Amino acid sequence: MSQNDVALMAHLMRRAGFGTTRTELEAYVVKGYENVVDDLVHPERGTPIDEDILERYFGSEGGYVGTWIYRMLNSLCPLQEKMALFWHHVFATGLGKNQHILASTNQIDMFRRVGMGKMRDILLELSKDPAMIFWLDNNENRKGEPNENYGRELLELFSLGVGNYTEDDIKNCALAFTGWTFVQPIPLYPHGYYAPPFLFIEAEHDNSEKTFLGHTGNLNGDDIINIIVEQPACARFISRHLYNFFAADEPQVPSWNVTPPQDPDAIETLADAFMGSDGHISHVLSVLFNADFFKAARFKKVKSPTELVTGILKLVGTFQGPQPGIAQYASATQLMGQKLLDPPTVEGWHTGKEWIDGGLLTARVNFAVREVSDASKPGIQDIIARLKDNGNPLSPEAFVESCLEFAGPLVVGDTTRQYLTEFAEANGEIDFRDDAAAAENQALLISMLQLIVASREYQLG
Repeated sequence: MSQNDVALMAHLMRRAGFGTTRTELEAYVVKGYENVVDDLVHPERGTPIDEDILERYFGSEGGYVGTWIYRMLNSLCPLQEKMALFWHHVFATGLGKNQHILASTNQIDMFRRVGMGKMRDILLELSKDPAMIFWLDNNENRKGEPNENYGRELLELFSLGVGNYTEDDIKNCALAFTGWTFVQPIPLYPHGYYAPPFLFIEAEHDNSEKTFLGHTGNLNGDDIINIIVEQPACARFISRHLYNFFAADEPQVPSWNVTPPQDPDAIETLADAFMGSDGHISHVLSVLFNADFFKAARFKKVKSPTELVTGILKLVGTFQGPQPGIAQYASATQLMGQKLLDPPTVEGWHTGKEWIDGGLLTARVNFAVREVSDASKPGIQDIIARLKDNGNPLSPEAFVESCLEFAGPLVVGDTTRQYLTEFAEANGEIDFRDDAAAAENQALLISMLQLIVASREYQLG
């Protein structure tokens, strides 16, 4: 298999998933790029993860976030988990306010279930989601006492973007969602967790005539969503979100009304796919992953903390089955600035270079270096086995190239390559078949991998 095929597939699996082991990567290459994309956007074809394993082994340790990270590492439908993370960012809802873990986790489960379906269904599910209703106060949105919080954010951050609606549209949108609330769950103690189901209260719904985006009538929430998804502005806005998450870093969302996309043609391609498929997200994703602009966008995104953590765990090959310790990785992403289930604001997390300020970058590097420090981990042992078969003895240049290949493949700049080569040259040729030097060679490999994962280039996905 060609190095370019391997590198392209690695790029796809970093973006559409959470990285791969080398063995998984090679199997994907044999299957073929377009076939892999087709399987990724149709998760219903895959074998679902064993829920019994999750309940028995991860029910308490690390809570839901630890379990979710295990899903990210082991799901045979990785794009399904990646889309749950995508919508969690776009439709940011914080546990810090709602304080009801089951409502928050049910929302993520909902994203997993409908996240690659039609945008109409996604927004309808979101509008009936108790965590979102409470997060944006729609439970206080009643006839005669409208609360505009959800209506405003639905238009501004969730579907259309600033400049594509008026203040009157916000007011009438809010009126259409009056009476959309949830049943207050019973207290946690001593009864246990109970989900708060959606509830529509007819007496609290405003049945007056409303005008929204040029449509007039006794509009309800369903009507509002139907109107939204028919707007070209919705297609462009969601397409830019998808481009920002999967292709290349864009400016932060609040600036989009005044800052044009980096690649307007790419956004139009995705928006056309959205409009032509009645807003079917799986179709838009298929167009995105097969597009030349996506294939050319290698290493043009700063990895989110979740992507960095899961990518490192894939590299070292741990947690491919139930084992203690998954809880620490929920804490690791939080230390790097991404507390899953609890984004900082309704805008979600600020992404791109804002992931790597001084303190956060230190946490990222320390984590990566620590995780690759143990040569007994399965992924490190696999690299050693491959180095044995890679032609020995290895020159310093060949050793560096092989390590970059098996740690990514990763493309590095001239300065980084020079430093790595100088380090390798201090040790001369390396023969991984030499059993007498096995411990010394393993230590050298660990040091090289630590330098690679600490590099500037490794922060990019």
